[in-house]
Amino acid sequence: MNKDIRNISRERMHELWRAIALLDSAEECESFFTDLCTVAELDEMAKRLEVAKCIDAGMSYGDAAEKTGASTATISRVKRSLYYGNGGYRTALDKLEGKEAKDDE
Repeated sequence: MNKDIRNISRERMHELWRAIALLDSAEECESFFTDLCTVAELDEMAKRLEVAKCIDAGMSYGDAAEKTGASTATISRVKRSLYYGNGGYRTALDKLEGKEAKDDE
């Protein structure tokens, strides 16, 4: 488990991960997350994913900040997680690229 969430109840976090994993579609995820999170939290998560895409594409901090509106501190954190984290960003980006490739066919 990620060190940053080590103080959160394991059972509570496991139940959250299970609930997310059980959702079947983007529509179900949208319904769940819009109920679960504030608009600001959703915007921040979406922004971080966009930053990860920018960093993965080789974009500079300045260009990523301009494109996403994220702070350089957020960009730095996302980059660190992308390259040295638990692989979550990599998995999501790879799956999105595969999904986008299928959607384009």
